[in-house]
Amino acid sequence: MESDKVILSIKKSARELFRRYGYNKTSVNELAKQAKIAKATFYKHFASKELILHEVLMDYIRENVQDILDKSVREKDLAKFLANTILRVSRVTYTVCNEFVGWEFIRESANAQEYLKTLSDDLEFLLLSSFIQNETIGQTVPEERLTFLIKCSKNIVFSFAFTAVTDADVRKNFISFQKDMLPYLVQATLLEG
Repeated sequence: MESDKVILSIKKSARELFRRYGYNKTSVNELAKQAKIAKATFYKHFASKELILHEVLMDYIRENVQDILDKSVREKDLAKFLANTILRVSRVTYTVCNEFVGWEFIRESANAQEYLKTLSDDLEFLLLSSFIQNETIGQTVPEERLTFLIKCSKNIVFSFAFTAVTDADVRKNFISFQKDMLPYLVQATLLEG
């Protein structure tokens, strides 16, 4: 198999298995078997299971962020556009962590805490660069203000994972974020001066 095809096969297998069983319950052996490669071939392309998780998550988030930005173009009100975009991206981020990794694992593992920090930083960079490249946002909102909005929103949403016990708690947290916090964050981002 060509290198690109092997990587694609590993990513596809990882996406399926992490979603079905979660990160913690999926072994490298299972990833290799699903991708129809040897375990050594897996390690030739990815030094660890954590690295393939990161690539799968970032690919998934990147695809969804671009889709969200493309679909939100019709919104004429910049404040609504930013709020809706941040809310949709926040939901994608929360969902992808919940589906691929599992919050129980993240809450209980020291390694997962370090990984979550890396994911958070990479997500911030991805969002900032995607927003800057978007004509509606990038030409209107200064980068430091976008950074403020993204950092605050990201930190609030990641905190849901550590405070929510049930899905109902998560829904309440998102409703509170949407109604009580996000409008003020967007307003502060768009303030003149």
